Amino acid sequence: MHRRLIAPGALASASLLLAIPASAASHSPGAPGIGDPYYPAYGNGGYDVSHYDLRLKYRPATDELEGTATLLVRATQDLSRFNLDFLLDVGEVRVDGAKASFAASGEHELEITPRTPLAKGTSFSVVVRYRGVPSSKRAYGFTSWHRTPDGGVAANEPEAAAWWFPGNDHPLDKATYDVSVQVPDGTQAISNGTLQSTDSRLGWTRYHWRSDKPQATYLATLAIGRFDVTRGTTESGIPVLNAYSKDLGEHYGAARASLERSGEIADWLSGFFGPYPYDALGGYVPNTDTGYALETQTRPFYSPRNFANGSNTSLVVHELAHQWYGDLVSVAGWKDIWINEGFARYAQWLWSEHEGEGTAQELADHVYASHPADDPFWTVPPGDPGPENQFHTAVYDRGALALQALRNEIGDEAFFAVLEGWPRAYAHGNASVADFRRYAERVSGKPLAALFDTWLFQPSKPAAPAARAASVAQTREASVPPRSWRKIAATNGVHEHGTREHEDGHGRAHGAHED
Repeated sequence: MHRRLIAPGALASASLLLAIPASAASHSPGAPGIGDPYYPAYGNGGYDVSHYDLRLKYRPATDELEGTATLLVRATQDLSRFNLDFLLDVGEVRVDGAKASFAASGEHELEITPRTPLAKGTSFSVVVRYRGVPSSKRAYGFTSWHRTPDGGVAANEPEAAAWWFPGNDHPLDKATYDVSVQVPDGTQAISNGTLQSTDSRLGWTRYHWRSDKPQATYLATLAIGRFDVTRGTTESGIPVLNAYSKDLGEHYGAARASLERSGEIADWLSGFFGPYPYDALGGYVPNTDTGYALETQTRPFYSPRNFANGSNTSLVVHELAHQWYGDLVSVAGWKDIWINEGFARYAQWLWSEHEGEGTAQELADHVYASHPADDPFWTVPPGDPGPENQFHTAVYDRGALALQALRNEIGDEAFFAVLEGWPRAYAHGNASVADFRRYAERVSGKPLAALFDTWLFQPSKPAAPAARAASVAQTREASVPPRSWRKIAATNGVHEHGTREHEDGHGRAHGAHED
């Protein structure tokens, strides 16, 4: 890393000051964080990225990645300097073609000082040339790059991008992507969106993937290895591409039996959430030792361990539900995680109903009955769980319970109108829990502040009268789990990112949640 040096001496300094336009005095550095209280250093202020063009080369044997990232950016303030979130070793940075000085700071910051300050509203390009071994890089005590026997995988929440490309790493700054990856012949590169082309030359093959709809940085994924790839088309005409590591062993059959139903499940979910929002669909299962799954946009990531006990279409429902709730509409801040996880869990309850394995009401009754009033489960408020509990079971199960309470309060007609209308109302944008409450009130015509407070924000079990009003009664029958419960419960850890290797400084467990 280096900074450009200024010629020493008082006269040189005075001349430099005289040469700076008067307007430059108002320019200031962009903030090193986007302003999320859960993760103050995540994302950056002062600009907005509209497109990432990533041209990469990867050597599976050594885990070496080299790349050139081109970012198309617009300044949202008068900028003297700005940050990108990045961990690999940078060789050169250019802003609008001119070399810029740069330096590493903090856990994952790349500070860039352009030769000329940037005025608010200006569109500009940033080119970063870099290389490194992603698995050797750690931030906050963990890595989001997963080494596999035949390559590597970038997939994690709330962060993974900094291990393979420089960016504004927060859901508030969505962009489109071109990801072009060169790998040795016989190895494949899997990413989001549609495969535009493959070209082989001199022992290397280049894969070019494109995501043409806005995508959050943590939803961008890269998997390099040896895969069996299947292709198909949904009934609604969406192309489906699934990829399975060739060395999944005993998990291969169950994984494939699950993911091959992705098209069917997406078509079914569109009946509740509206048309599938992207032009690509599928999933991939690399040979990682992680325990979680993640809703990487258009192509969710699944761990082999997700299928250790057989096929699990409920998990596929969860990750595909996120394509609407979490991907199409993303959180305004990480405290709004219920907007993602409560709804994806409720989709599993609806799938259970569809499969005749227990109604959403029966599942709600079971969740309510399974946790006595003194269970710490009730002390985690899904509407603002805190960074240490972002992927707590309560965010999922109590979060879905809140939706069943809402359904009972406003009736099926209004409830399902809300489920379908919400993704359309905030498509390709961001929203908060408060935004959802206001939307539900507008559609239903009912005041809902008390209901949302009871089920999402109070650190205690709702009292029996409130439970009865929501038709969630604690009964002996409710303590007997519906048939679907085992498969649903198997996904409880899927978003808890929970092995020591992924534990970060916030105390989050990175390894077992169904993001």
